[in-house]
Amino acid sequence: MALPCAPSFRLDGRRALVTGAGRGIGLACATALAEAGADVTLTARTIDELEAAAQAIRSAGHSARAAALDVFDLAAVAVFFDERPAFHVLVNNAGTNRPKPMWEVTEADYNAVLDLNLKSAFFVAQACARRMIAEDAKGSLIHMGSQMGHVGGPERSLYCASKWALEGMSKSFALDLAIHGIRSNTIAPTFVETPLTRPMFEDAAFKASVLAKIKLGRIGAVEDIMGAVLFLASDASSLMTGTSLVIDGGWTAE
Repeated sequence: MALPCAPSFRLDGRRALVTGAGRGIGLACATALAEAGADVTLTARTIDELEAAAQAIRSAGHSARAAALDVFDLAAVAVFFDERPAFHVLVNNAGTNRPKPMWEVTEADYNAVLDLNLKSAFFVAQACARRMIAEDAKGSLIHMGSQMGHVGGPERSLYCASKWALEGMSKSFALDLAIHGIRSNTIAPTFVETPLTRPMFEDAAFKASVLAKIKLGRIGAVEDIMGAVLFLASDASSLMTGTSLVIDGGWTAE
C-alpha cells in the first residue's frame, strides 16, 4: 500500500522577508523561518537593532541579513524590491497602535495607525507580489493581523479598523494572486507579551480583563506565533489562501 507523504515544513532555497523584524513577533517570525532553512531578510527602520537580531540568527547557524527600510516611504519600498530578487515569503508584520476612546482619536492618530497597519502593508505586499509575478516565483504572503480583526475592543477603534481591513485586503489579494501561485493569509494573535506590550500588563486591572477573555488562561508568547508563520510559509499549507489563523486562546470563540 502506498502511503501519503506528509508535506514538508522546510524552506530550504527560499527567500523570506519580515518587516518590523527587530524585536517581538517580527524577530520570532524571522527566527522560525531561518530555522526552517529560509534565507531571511529582516527589515525595520532601526538598523542597529536589526543587525543585532540578524547576527543572533546567524550565530545559531542560520541565514539572515538586515536591511533598513521605512515602510512609510513608498518610494523606498519600490526601490527595495526592485534591487532584489523575488522573495518567496513575505511576513507583513510592521504595525502600531494608539489605544484611546474613539472620542479622543485625532486625525494624527488615525493617520499613524492606518497608514502603517494598512496602507504600508498594502504597498509592501504589492511590491513584493509584482516582483514575484515578474520572476514567476510562487510563494506566500503572510499579514500579521489580530483577533481585533475579528471582534471589537474598547479603546481599539483605529486598531480594529486597520485589522478588519487587513482581513478583507488579504482575501482580495488571494483571489487576484491565485493564478500566479501566490497565496495570501493572515495570522490573528491575541495579546502577546513583547517589549512593546509589556508595560501594558503592569496595569493589574487591564491584565485581569485580558486574561478573563483568553480561555486558556495566559497571555500569548511570541513562540505561539512561530509555528503558524512556518505553517503558512511552507508547503504544509499549500491549499490555504484567503483565510486567517486565529491564535487567541479562545477569545473569539464566545
